Amino acid sequence: MIRKPLLTGVRAVALIEGIKAAIVLLAGFGLLALIHRDVQDVAEGLVRHSHLNPASKYPKIFLDAANKVTDANLWLFAGLAALYALVRAIEAYGLWNERRWAEWFALASSASYLPVEVYEMWPRFGWVKFCILLTNIVVVLYMVYALRHSREQDLELGRIPPESQSPPAGKL
Repeated sequence: MIRKPLLTGVRAVALIEGIKAAIVLLAGFGLLALIHRDVQDVAEGLVRHSHLNPASKYPKIFLDAANKVTDANLWLFAGLAALYALVRAIEAYGLWNERRWAEWFALASSASYLPVEVYEMWPRFGWVKFCILLTNIVVVLYMVYALRHSREQDLELGRIPPESQSPPAGKL
């Protein structure tokens, strides 16, 4: 019987990447929906609906930023969101279909976020930030594990014929 322990974990990472792609793609479509609309009015409506004080720090920053948004900015950010979603979707596809390049890419991209996430935790702890950081650490560690044991996995799944195995170190 063939066990697929690494494949199951790698496919879980693929699902995470696919979900991230879908969320960012939806956000990009949301930005496109704001083209030719009064973004300031939409932002004020969001602040009112959230029962936030428009004069307090973060709602004021949000409203000031919304006041400066142009249609060109919306197109740019929607395009960047589409590009990011495409990269995440390609990564998810590669991981799901057991491509080694995707495992390396997942390791590199997840590890690249860690310094920023640690920095974000420093000034003000938040449980959401902590969970995101912890998830990313787990993904990085798992991808390192998967890449270190990829040859054993290939042997187990029959991708490498047993006769092509090299003898253990020290035995000739």
